[in-house]
Amino acid sequence: MPKNEPFALDFAPIVHEHMDAIDPKYDSLIRKKIEEQLCHEPDVQTRNRKPVRPPAAFQAEWELRFGPNNRFRVFYQIDQENRRVRIVAIGEKDRSHLFVGGEEVTL
Repeated sequence: MPKNEPFALDFAPIVHEHMDAIDPKYDSLIRKKIEEQLCHEPDVQTRNRKPVRPPAAFQAEWELRFGPNNRFRVFYQIDQENRRVRIVAIGEKDRSHLFVGGEEVTL
């Protein structure tokens, strides 16, 4: 596939449950940021996009941070060969605690 071809986004089925636990007023922000940040160069490290050190929750390879006080976290994997980004978890950070699907997750 051509290098400039955008990455397709796949959402793990569980991600819908993760979104249900987040205030619906943030749905459009979350979707917009995922598309903005992960369709092009999802593997380029930035201030708010970083590789995750193993062992990572949800077998995530990368983490994207955004939103008010960087409160949202999107964890994802990259399939370079097929130009796909798989979103494996979406969470909300509250101080030093991360909640995914309403449950606290240890990173």
